[in-house]
Amino acid sequence: MQTTFIRNTDDGHKVEVIGPYVCVDGKPVADRVVEVKDHPNRLRILHTLPNAAFMAGPVVLTAEEASLVRGALLQAKPSPTDPVAINEQLRNAINARNREAGIE
Repeated sequence: MQTTFIRNTDDGHKVEVIGPYVCVDGKPVADRVVEVKDHPNRLRILHTLPNAAFMAGPVVLTAEEASLVRGALLQAKPSPTDPVAINEQLRNAINARNREAGIE
């Protein structure tokens, strides 16, 4: 499994991406990154950490760290070889882009 180091926390724990998981000291804590604005506890997070941008489980990430995490998680996913799966993935990406742009 590929390991990507992200950073050390203030209390000395190592945050890294191991395979398809974000891990703290080698223990999986998340399998995806969520923007703080979409997080269910965003008010508490922003009250405690006003500069928080992304969350991976209990781990707060900056935009740069989240970009590294997303890239490592994408590399861990096997790429589809089935033409139907490729078309489905492309359709989902286009739909997500259109939703973000306000096109329904």
